[in-house]
Amino acid sequence: MDFQLSDEQVLLRDTTRSMLSGYDTETRNKIIEADPGFNTEVWQQLADIGILGLGFDPDESGPLEIMVVLTEIGRRLAPEPVVHGALGPGALIAERGDAQQRALLDAVAGGEQILAFAHTEPGMRGAVAKVATTAVQQGDSWRLSGRKNPVLTGDRADTLVVSAALPDGGTGLFLVEGDADGLTRQPYRTFDGQRGAQIDFAETVATALGEPTDATDAIERALIRISSALCAEALGAMEEALRLTTDYLKTRKQFGVTLNTFQTLTQRAADMYVSLELARSMSMYAAMSLADGNIDPLIAARAKLQVGRSGRHIAQEAIQLHGGIGVTWEYPVSHYAARLTAIEHTLGSSQDQLHVLIDNLGSYDLAKV
Repeated sequence: MDFQLSDEQVLLRDTTRSMLSGYDTETRNKIIEADPGFNTEVWQQLADIGILGLGFDPDESGPLEIMVVLTEIGRRLAPEPVVHGALGPGALIAERGDAQQRALLDAVAGGEQILAFAHTEPGMRGAVAKVATTAVQQGDSWRLSGRKNPVLTGDRADTLVVSAALPDGGTGLFLVEGDADGLTRQPYRTFDGQRGAQIDFAETVATALGEPTDATDAIERALIRISSALCAEALGAMEEALRLTTDYLKTRKQFGVTLNTFQTLTQRAADMYVSLELARSMSMYAAMSLADGNIDPLIAARAKLQVGRSGRHIAQEAIQLHGGIGVTWEYPVSHYAARLTAIEHTLGSSQDQLHVLIDNLGSYDLAKV
């Protein structure tokens, strides 16, 4: 199996890395504190080189290209909502939408429209659990009622892809305009610097995304793709957290010598590297499986479980090896730890992924020696 990037993927990686090179801790902190929470110039640059449309046409790009880009986004902690504001919900529109609805993707890829996938609800356990939000047909349109929270990028999304229970059973997908009557938002900032909202629907006018039929399988596929992208973003964050830590050990002195002369500390850094490589292999496994057309929830659970465990280990060790400075807002590793923690808990924590795998033990053959 070839694990090397193609020339085009290397160019995409290097271009993305160069574009995001202006992000340092101080610059990022200023941007996430102000509205809209990301750099609109960088957002347009991402659109100009085609990043905001990755995966919409599988003949042009796919999961491996998304993995390459998201790793670089994670490395710089870039706050632009590439996954939640474009690629994730956009892939659902590309898969389920009719010709008119898919035309919206041109504006998304061009950076002119921001999307949001409003699926998660308060108290929901399991990514594809039954939703409480309801859809009722009235003439040629639909009316949605319910609450979605958290909705990442829901604070400013121009169009929302919303999941809702159909009258005859199953879960449908609907498009709702951001300024629709009956839609109210309660925006907030997440602890890792991202933006989201609680969104309430009160008989809000909606349009069925494609045919108003059960879209549970499409939702599961979308969540698996988003999970793979988040694993790649976490990988980039882990790489940078480890680099910052090893650089600190080489320069910080204690008792007249640099910290990297203490064997115990270098052993802990080596353990961080092992966790990083475990996460790297599982992130690549998830992306390559998707590229081969194998959209398997068990593969997604395995990848996210390992990435979550590795991210927690690296984040904790990075802070500990930096000492007291590691938890401060001004120092980078605290932000990497926050983002890794948020990714672990998005679409199910490591514990949730473990339960997914446990629940499917019966599908494996028993190996006997």
